[in-house]
Amino acid sequence: MDLRGIGEWFESRLQLGSLYRTTAGHPIPRNSASWWYVFGSATLVCFVLQIVTGICLALVYVPSADEAWTSLEFLNYQQSLGWFLRAVHFWGSNVMVALMTVHMIQVFLMGAHKYPRELTWVIGCVLFIATIGMAFTGQVMRFDQDAYWGLGIGVAIMARIPIVGTALVDLILAGPIIGAETLSRFFTLHVFVVPGLIIAFVTVHLRLVLKRGINEFPVRGKGVVPEEYDEEYAALIEKEGIPFFPDGVDKDIVFSAAVIVAILFCAAIFGPAGPNGEPDPTLIDTVPRPDFYFLSLFAVLALLPPQIETFVLVYVMPVAILLLFLIPFIAGKGAKHPADRPIAVLGVVLICTTISTLAWLGISSPWSPHMDAWSGEPTPVAYVEERSPLELQGAVLIQARQCRNCHALGGRGGQRGPALDDVATRLTADQLTRQILQGGGNMPAYGKHLSPDETTALVAFLRTMRPIGVPGAR
Repeated sequence: MDLRGIGEWFESRLQLGSLYRTTAGHPIPRNSASWWYVFGSATLVCFVLQIVTGICLALVYVPSADEAWTSLEFLNYQQSLGWFLRAVHFWGSNVMVALMTVHMIQVFLMGAHKYPRELTWVIGCVLFIATIGMAFTGQVMRFDQDAYWGLGIGVAIMARIPIVGTALVDLILAGPIIGAETLSRFFTLHVFVVPGLIIAFVTVHLRLVLKRGINEFPVRGKGVVPEEYDEEYAALIEKEGIPFFPDGVDKDIVFSAAVIVAILFCAAIFGPAGPNGEPDPTLIDTVPRPDFYFLSLFAVLALLPPQIETFVLVYVMPVAILLLFLIPFIAGKGAKHPADRPIAVLGVVLICTTISTLAWLGISSPWSPHMDAWSGEPTPVAYVEERSPLELQGAVLIQARQCRNCHALGGRGGQRGPALDDVATRLTADQLTRQILQGGGNMPAYGKHLSPDETTALVAFLRTMRPIGVPGAR
């Protein structure tokens, strides 16, 4: 049997030819083999890089609140090339988020979200959110000061969701506070859950690309008419279609190679991110900064008046995300070329400018609240008159521990937490003790930084915080 016969024998059993024709060799419009269409494949290459480097890091990383920071220090300074591995993973994450964002903008501007690729867009939106989720959980894995406070901000946003907010926080953190089990859960999310979801949705996304085709390069003056499009696209493929591999993949390969080189270059020159100082929930005089993809959100939280924060986070942001998913159903036909869609182009420019400006402001925006704003503000006399020595000790601790930087007293103080003037009408002594020791919401846990006597004094003072004639909580 000659080589041809051997090849035919394997082909008759493996059907590799038909597999090639329906996957890598599927026909695409010749004008789609463009530099404008390389961002999706480059994003997929970055994801593969993240999987490979993530597996290597997982062999050393310890997802424990006590050892995570130490294991990263070991990778940075003791493990051979450990710092470079971390740097490749970090810069790969940054580039993947950036490419995913550019890919979505390109898809929108080229009209690739229109009929018959509405579901392709929806799955792409899911992948974008999953990519952001993987980036966020990866930042938490560093478990330094930035990661700790970033997670605190994230769960504080989640806690504001009506009805289910508290339950979601308990589910994510494995309890009401950032504790020993929290990092284990985020490790599971980052290593198994989110990548698994991405792999599943990428599979569906590629299936849709294979079945509905790659969007042809838009032509000015020509739009999408759903009743005619399928027939026109089939005729276009018949007339000038080329196989994606090898004829249409050359630009994707070149661009993806350039992206990998750029990631390796940044990793070698700039190194990995952190870890910064060990996480300390009572070190509130700190200046945390998230990775670049969350800087705009950080700026919004830092610059918005506190009274409208919840409205923006709980209502405006979900509506914006919902509109992102609804784009192909709102504008699923008509013109594709950017020159024929000035409002769409203006919208993209406006959104990108806003997010970029906020991200720039996020680099220097003040950490909200101003953590030293009320440190020197004296306790109102009315709150220390006729108090016992134990209660007066609690009043002193309120000042010494800078509680008023987040909590108002007598109308003066921070606005990030609830006012203390009537706290005794809302919380019992046991609930106050638990809140102080374990924290919750925006409040850090002080259990390891207060002695039992100090906690007792604080609770004793806070139990006097109620209007005259109003009974305390029971």
